[in-house]
Amino acid sequence: MNKHHLQTLIQNITVWKRGAQRAPHKPLLLLYALARSLRNTDRYIPFTKIDEKLKQLLMDFGPTRKSYHPEYPFWRLRNDGIWELKDAENVRIISSGDPRRGDLMTQNVSGGFIKDIFDLVTAHPETATELAISILEANFPASIHEDILQAVGLDLEFKTPEKRKRDPYFRDRIIRAYEHQCAVCGFNVRVGNTLVALEAAHIKWHQAGGPDVEENGIALCVLHHKLFDRGAFTVSPERIIQVSDRAHGTQGFKEWLGAYHGKSLLAPQRPDFYPEPRFTAWHVREVFQGEARYGG
Repeated sequence: MNKHHLQTLIQNITVWKRGAQRAPHKPLLLLYALARSLRNTDRYIPFTKIDEKLKQLLMDFGPTRKSYHPEYPFWRLRNDGIWELKDAENVRIISSGDPRRGDLMTQNVSGGFIKDIFDLVTAHPETATELAISILEANFPASIHEDILQAVGLDLEFKTPEKRKRDPYFRDRIIRAYEHQCAVCGFNVRVGNTLVALEAAHIKWHQAGGPDVEENGIALCVLHHKLFDRGAFTVSPERIIQVSDRAHGTQGFKEWLGAYHGKSLLAPQRPDFYPEPRFTAWHVREVFQGEARYGG
């Protein structure tokens, strides 16, 4: 096993797909396992620990679902040639080919990287860093990479590589379309002639195939970009800002988030630049956390 072979295996993991739905289960589990490997803990991780941790990660960084199933990636990663299980011989299997979650608990099943991979990443921490970067870039927008790293326990200094070619003029077009201001709060600050802390946010993430077009972009200040990508608020097809009922806080919450609930997004210069409903619908379904708050 060498670094290039491992990178190929990670890039080729089978990720569940159904249309445009997000399924970050395996990527989040891999990041958590990499973090544990770098702390030189045991190669095998008890499912009881993974169940609790991965469920929280899916709630924080995955789409809102009625139920969460950490047992699926824990079991299915074996088929990708990078993962193995211990004490799983007597686990009962349901019709989908997945395990009974209760059996994984009661039989103390554990899982972890195969030995060659574990030995490689523990002996060469820079390899784990590169893998974490590639997993993040392939599955999540850059605005929430640091949040995910903190949540899984990885402390990395890195420059994210590009996996899919981006339009270098996307940001300029979006900022210009919204007349150089945040479409939520109107933030517009320059230092000299340079506009600062204003970004072009993809509505449907670049990592999910969202195109670099005006109808899939909104100009947002750094704060509202982060809140948008974390699902603290979304935008309805009518371009109404909807704040999540899971978002809360004391200082700053009302001023910078709650006060905008029910307000209209600032309009771009041209009607054909309005956010396209198929992109906002994706964001509501795959990023927005919880339900829209009731009332103002």
